[in-house]
Amino acid sequence: MLQMKLCGDMMLRETCATVDAITPDILGILDEMVSMMHAQNGVGLAAPQVGILKRFLVMMDPDTETVYKMINPRIVSVSDETCCMEEGCLSVLGPDNLPVFAHVTRPAAVVVEWTDENGQKQGAEMSGVPARIVQHETDHLDGRLFIDLLAPVRREMVMRKVRKRK
Repeated sequence: MLQMKLCGDMMLRETCATVDAITPDILGILDEMVSMMHAQNGVGLAAPQVGILKRFLVMMDPDTETVYKMINPRIVSVSDETCCMEEGCLSVLGPDNLPVFAHVTRPAAVVVEWTDENGQKQGAEMSGVPARIVQHETDHLDGRLFIDLLAPVRREMVMRKVRKRK
């Protein structure tokens, strides 16, 4: 049973290692991560959030409900255009045990490449919410949280809510 890592756990600040082989263990973990994501009404979940320092994630396009299982995802290009949208994270919870949200500016579109669970190379251009999700989740693989992208005053406001939970 996988367990969610929460803000303050240093594992969330580690850079993840590349997946060298798609094993039955990794496939099982990906399936469990999809179940966790759905159970917590999330749209994405990265391996370090469940205590695994490997480069894989799951995400769902909320408009189409398409679920992606991405192994070794890599954002290969980003748009010059940016947009500001509200983000939350299943690892950054407030005193009500729900994600704390804040507005974050990110590129509006990205091109991402990954290996799927069948070992096939995939690629997609994503914009809007899916672009936001894949950027958020790949940040986790590099030890970054969305709060790192906030202005210091706004970050402190979010962290006050997180500290109230403890």
